[in-house]
Amino acid sequence: MKSLQITLAALISAAVILSSCKTWNNTQKGTAIGAGGGAAAGAVVGKIAGNTALGAIIGAAVGGTAGAVIGHKMDKQAAEIKDQIPDAKVERVGEGIEVEFNNKIMFGFDKSDLGPTAQSNLNELVTILTKYPDTNIEVQGHTDSTGTDAYNMGLSERRAGVVADYLKSKGVAASRVTTKGFGKTAPKYPNSTEEGRAQNRRVEFLITANDKMKSDAKQQSN
Repeated sequence: MKSLQITLAALISAAVILSSCKTWNNTQKGTAIGAGGGAAAGAVVGKIAGNTALGAIIGAAVGGTAGAVIGHKMDKQAAEIKDQIPDAKVERVGEGIEVEFNNKIMFGFDKSDLGPTAQSNLNELVTILTKYPDTNIEVQGHTDSTGTDAYNMGLSERRAGVVADYLKSKGVAASRVTTKGFGKTAPKYPNSTEEGRAQNRRVEFLITANDKMKSDAKQQSN
């Protein structure tokens, strides 16, 4: 019964978010998105939406007026990332930020070592992450549909790990950084074209509030 309740809450949250968020500003999203919060609910919503970032961010959401406070802080950070890293795709999602780098920027084909362009972009990201220490960063690795499930999962995990290690080597606290590999299980683009496959070979950064930011936001909203 408890599992069913969580799933129903997530489905309701997904329906509201996915049908309405296009017309909402970020403060409204931050206020409402926590209604179906929790990791389990977030995972369900992410699966429904076909967006692992959305699910993870919803899973970490606070919601209510505290969520609006967090959303306002994330607006500022997202704007800086967009300004400083034009090669990245930056999207504000609820109480978090999704930053996407595709394979053309991060890695050579079928490789997991960082090239000079990737390091330059990551250095810019590190500068901004250091300015906002009250956030957590999940590094997600993804691949296209070419190759076996096992190979792609390993490749996505290696890529996420390499990027996370680079962030930590540049001074981002290890306690802030986690990794997750999805292999080819979560495509955002059509795998039927070369361009789509290239875009699916990507690394995403999910930036969410840590416990301190959540606590501060709740105090500010009282």
